[in-house]
Amino acid sequence: MERYKILYEDETLFVLWKAAGIPVQSARASVPDVMHLLQNRLLEEESKELRLFLINRLDQPVEGLFLVARQEKAAAELNRQVSGRTHMEKWYQALVCGKPPKEKGTLVDYLLKDGRTNTSRVVPAGMKGAKRCELSYEVIQEWEHRSLLRICLLTGRHHQIRVQLAHAGVPIAGDRKYGKADAGEEKLSLCACKICFTHPKTGEQMQYQVEPTFLLPGADRGKKGL
Repeated sequence: MERYKILYEDETLFVLWKAAGIPVQSARASVPDVMHLLQNRLLEEESKELRLFLINRLDQPVEGLFLVARQEKAAAELNRQVSGRTHMEKWYQALVCGKPPKEKGTLVDYLLKDGRTNTSRVVPAGMKGAKRCELSYEVIQEWEHRSLLRICLLTGRHHQIRVQLAHAGVPIAGDRKYGKADAGEEKLSLCACKICFTHPKTGEQMQYQVEPTFLLPGADRGKKGL
């Protein structure tokens, strides 16, 4: 399976998809990551501009879409869209264990990150170091023991979707860190499936969408009892 794909590129930015299990960026030189693979590609093409600016990071177990800017000015504008929640939307799909209490809703929690264990947890509001996080979700399909959710991420915190859904009683299938993984579930069933943003140079409204690999043919999620 391909490690990553370039869905769009120009002199300003890349729109990329990465597979689950591949890091976007790694501190270890021995671990191949998308940013280094992309820089190697530019070197092979003898590109004059080799600097890359990562806009939105995806956790290593998560598949899906993310942006990389090729110019500092473009990076600043895209980061403004991310931090200001203006002109940029990030949508996910997640296969979760069980059923959420409502067909659609909003989850608001406060998360505290533990750097020693690389985990986050929900804590009371006001606790030192805690950060407010918010997402909205909608159930788009249900089975006996699983639900497929469409999620709009409204803030970007460490492991946010995984922690909030687990705290709500519907951990993501295959999540060994915050939930449980049944036999045969080797990967986290979470995909950054859609991104909408304004092109930092042309002002054009851009939209890209992919289908989660855990929903593709061969991944039989419709079987009774799943």
